[in-house]
Order: sequence, then C-alpha cells, then structure tokens
Amino acid sequence: MRSSNPVFSRRGFSRDNGHAGFNAAPQAGATATGNPYAQGTANPYATNPYAQTDLHGAPQAPARSDVMTIDGVVMRTAMTLGTVIVAAAAAWWAMPVDQANLGTAYGVAIGAALIGLVLSLVNSFKRRPSPALILTYAAFEGVFLGIVSNIVGTYIAPGAAMQAVLGTMAVFAGVLIAYRTGLIRVTRRFYGFVMAALIGFTLLMMVNLLFAVFGGGDGLGFRSGALGVVFGIVAIVIGACVLALNFKQVEDGIAYGAPREEEWLAAFGLTVTLVWIYFEMLRLVAILSGDD
Repeated sequence: MRSSNPVFSRRGFSRDNGHAGFNAAPQAGATATGNPYAQGTANPYATNPYAQTDLHGAPQAPARSDVMTIDGVVMRTAMTLGTVIVAAAAAWWAMPVDQANLGTAYGVAIGAALIGLVLSLVNSFKRRPSPALILTYAAFEGVFLGIVSNIVGTYIAPGAAMQAVLGTMAVFAGVLIAYRTGLIRVTRRFYGFVMAALIGFTLLMMVNLLFAVFGGGDGLGFRSGALGVVFGIVAIVIGACVLALNFKQVEDGIAYGAPREEEWLAAFGLTVTLVWIYFEMLRLVAILSGDD
C-alpha cells in the first residue's frame, strides 16, 4: 500500500528559489510580512484561460463552470472513498479469514496492496488524471484494507476497524478545523518539513521490512511493543500534516481556476492520505490490544 502521498510530486508544488512550496501568487505586503510565497512565485495554472485575477494579480473565484470547485472535490472524494468502503466491505464478507483460509487471505491482501501501489504510481505520473484508474486504485486498496481489518478484528482486537474509522474521522475533522481557523499554516518550511519527515519515515520502515523479511521476527522492532506505539503515533501525525497539504492544494486549485479534471487529482490525494491514516490507526489499535 502507499507509504507516501504522490500528489505533491505533480501539479501545485514545485521548487522556487531553493525552496519547495505551492506556487501562490504574490500578495500586497507579502515581502514586508515575511510571506514565504512572495519571492517570484506565479500562478501554477497561469496558462489556464479560466483563471481570473484582480488588478493586483490576486486570484478571484472563476466564473466558468468547467473549473475546479469545492463541490466537485467533495463529490469526487466521496466517490473515491465510497469505492474504498464498498470494496473493503465486499472483501470482508467474501474472503474468509479462518485458520484454513488465513494464508489465502494474506496472499490476496498482499496482491491487492501491490496492485494498489502500482496504480497509485501510474496515477501520480499521468499527465492528466484518469477517473477510471483512480477508482480502480481505490477498489484494490479497499480489498486490502477489508481483509487486513477482518484479520485484526478476528484474531487481535475485536472492533478494531470501527475504532480505526472513528480515529481517522477525528484526525480529518481536527486537521480541517485547525486549517480553516489558521492554527495550521502551510508554508514552504512546513511543506519541506512534512516531506522530509515522510521520506525519512518511509525509508526507515523499508529498512525494518527488509530486516523482517531476511532476519525473521519484527525486524528492528519498530512496529511492535512500545516502539511500535511511538512510531504508530508518529505515522498518524505525519498523515495529519499531509492532510493539511491536501487542503492547501484544494484551496489553491480552486482559487487559481484549475481545470475541473483536477478535482479527481485532489480526491486521489485525499484518499491516499486517509488510507494511510486508517491503516496506521488500525495497526496502533492492534499493538495496544496485543499488549493487554
């Protein structure tokens, strides 16, 4: 399954003057106030004929109907997440996880996760978002999550899936409120910190996985016991920070008049992040329950 959000390697974020961040238009007084977006940045959708600006170059709400809107993002995100949920429910019901079928269930889950990973990479590097590929990715991720959730609920922590869902919803709501009230401000420094933490965490988990595969057990022990709890919390915090980047991407895409197809890209990014958070929540619940 995806260990990072691939969306930020595409539209919206780039490197400018040695810093990574969203290409926001400069605003009046930005330099004086230390706005990190004030150094020669430009509208990333400047070639989009539907993007509108005022006399100072600040983005205005587009009047055209074929541009990105918050309603469109919500609808497409609901479709993508709905596909994940339906596929997870179907896998939970159709794939038995009793002792006789546990090995097969693990095999199907791993296969679905690998296919989801490949599809996420394909979606990341396509020049234009493909709704069919995004929904297919969501379906395979749903199969993976459904089987893993059933296994955890059956053998480790009954009710773990519901706890993970509630935890994911709480993180989403908390980050959204913090972002809308200004408690979280997405700047170049914030973006750079989050991406560095995400890459570092992913590399560390890959090393742990290699040790587990070739050395047996839990590798370096980062995903079990007390260390597992610490790293699980770190993973969820990183996911929450990536959610803030998702919200910034959506906000700026709407402000700059991004084409409507970018709604699918935003939905894909949000889905990848929420899948990450749910899986880490599920793992954390399993570790805490296993330690009882």
